[in-house]
Amino acid sequence: MTEQNTNKSEQRKLRKSRYVRTNVFFFLVFLLFVALIVRLGVVQIVQGEEFSKEVSRTESDYASLPAPRGKMYDRYNRVVVDNKRVPAITYTVDKTTKAEDKISTAIKLSEYISYEKSYLKNELKDRDIRDYWLATHPTEAKELLSENELTLEPSETYKLQVERVPADEVQKIQNSLEEMELAYIYTRFSSGYQYEPQVVKSLNLTDKEVALVAEHLEQLPGVDVITDWGREYPYESLQTIFGGVTSPEQGILQSRQDYYNARGYARNERVGKSYLEYQYEDYLNPRKAKIEYISDKNGNIVSEKVIDEGQRGYDLKLSFDMELQMEVEKIVEEELRQASKSHFLMDRAFVVMMDPYQGDVLAMVGKMLDPDDRNGDMLDFAYGTFATQYEAGSTVKGATVLSGYQDGMPIGQGYYDTKLYFKGTPPKGSYRNLGYMTDLSALKLSSNVYMFYVALRIADVTYVQNGPLNISTEDFQKLRNYFAQFGLGVPTGIDLPQESSGLLSTPDTAGKILDIAIGQFDTYTPLQLAQYVSVIANGGSRVQPRIVTSIHTPVEDSTLGPIAVDKAPTVLNRVNNTEEEIEQVQQGFKQVVTSGTASAYIDYDVAGKTGTSQTNYYGPKREYWGKQTNNLNFVGYYPSNNPEIAFSVVVPWASNDQDAVNKHIANRIVKAYIDLQKKYVTTTEIDQDKLAKEEE
Repeated sequence: MTEQNTNKSEQRKLRKSRYVRTNVFFFLVFLLFVALIVRLGVVQIVQGEEFSKEVSRTESDYASLPAPRGKMYDRYNRVVVDNKRVPAITYTVDKTTKAEDKISTAIKLSEYISYEKSYLKNELKDRDIRDYWLATHPTEAKELLSENELTLEPSETYKLQVERVPADEVQKIQNSLEEMELAYIYTRFSSGYQYEPQVVKSLNLTDKEVALVAEHLEQLPGVDVITDWGREYPYESLQTIFGGVTSPEQGILQSRQDYYNARGYARNERVGKSYLEYQYEDYLNPRKAKIEYISDKNGNIVSEKVIDEGQRGYDLKLSFDMELQMEVEKIVEEELRQASKSHFLMDRAFVVMMDPYQGDVLAMVGKMLDPDDRNGDMLDFAYGTFATQYEAGSTVKGATVLSGYQDGMPIGQGYYDTKLYFKGTPPKGSYRNLGYMTDLSALKLSSNVYMFYVALRIADVTYVQNGPLNISTEDFQKLRNYFAQFGLGVPTGIDLPQESSGLLSTPDTAGKILDIAIGQFDTYTPLQLAQYVSVIANGGSRVQPRIVTSIHTPVEDSTLGPIAVDKAPTVLNRVNNTEEEIEQVQQGFKQVVTSGTASAYIDYDVAGKTGTSQTNYYGPKREYWGKQTNNLNFVGYYPSNNPEIAFSVVVPWASNDQDAVNKHIANRIVKAYIDLQKKYVTTTEIDQDKLAKEEE
């Protein structure tokens, strides 16, 4: 009985224990559910909005598309540099793009476009080929590193891999046109930032290639066909001065990378690479069209939209008269071609015509016979007018006389022209003994001896026959300082890059100061000579030559928009001469044409100065270097009173000094100017009559 009671008691205890444990378990489950409900409440109510935003979070990225550069117009509003639409194939990388994606797309794209092997050899660098090999051989690329090197930073490991790409693998790619094309396409794909369209091909892109790519865009993720912009030149003239623009494949100039980066340029952006395009890049560069890409948190693009249509760059109004330019080019070509038949080293000629008061360059002509063309075709060498320099000969004698006046020489000063003899040197004289010379007759007949006396006076040296010539370095500098007032031996300030300031060599003998006075030692550019004669023409002001006269806000039609920047004429300095002194030299220049060294060649009311300089040849025919030749030059202005134009003519390396090619060119360019002015007046009168009739 007792044992039975004991068992019942233990069973009751066991049931009670189970009951307690069950209750505890249910209570714990209850607590867990409460905790879960509380947590869900916090997530949904307190943090619900935050998590909802995270799920739907997107990011915005921006890319730019090409827009046209600013146009250029001549002084009469003729378009001289325009834009034309050209197709281009581009590739855009997004955040999800991997190297294998680029390779896959490159292989497909290579089926529809092709490149010349010579082009690929020029454009593909050794580093590009190595990058391509690493992208297409990831396993082999990893084997180029040791286990320890694999732990380095990715940039360090990649550098090691690039260096260790086997040379035979590089050579294998270089020997295969197909592989070279793939390497180049991959390089173009990888040349920019995310969402920045990279031009894969625009040069020599055929209509067939455009059509094929456009038809298969669905198979070419990231690839697109867009409208790009190229430069167009309605006139053949002056293209070298207008300058060049890089291709999208070339992108920004490495030499100015910091400059472009500071202005927000993309690496593949086209920029001016020479002359006006380079000089006025800040204005000509367009505001590019801007696209916004919206991507989700995984980097997938969910939408895109144009947020800025972009705008053409500012337009430039230039000083050139394109009709005059073309006419002068024709004259220079004809005269040079004819003269070069008698002078086998003569291969170039230059003309600069400018407004002596405003500094506007009306025509800038440089022509050179193509040394590699047996037919004697001409090369455009317009930049030689300000980038190359030559001995100017007697054309500088106006500056010499005016320098003498500044140093105290009276107007009308006379010297006797006969040979001068200095100790230890050959005699120095004019082309013949000219007898008694005044300043006017010295200019008229081009007396060297008169200029020698002026130089001696400036150096404070009294001529003694067979005596020493004691000239100091300061004397040379003094004469050169006088000349610099006229723009000789110093930059003209023209708004073009790479201007030469001439060459002022270190004199090896004292007698070189006499040579400077007659234009036989220092060298000057044709543009410097035009600026110098402008000083005489306008009464003593050295005016800065200018190519761009104003900058305009772009408008939709083909006309010039409102002026954004008005580039007023700039007077750099006044020469230290009186009005009477300048008028005396002007009179001397007039006598040169009416009864002096140019009287038989000039048919118009021109004042000027001829100049023949003995010089040694250092042109493209190296076998003749050092041979004595002659530069045939002319500076002048028209008309002789109240001049409208000033000009310089430079024809280097004639075999003798008997040819008059410089004077023929001078006469013909003045006639061309006069004829065009008559034409412009007639055209204006016709237009006014037409307008009056329309108003009636």
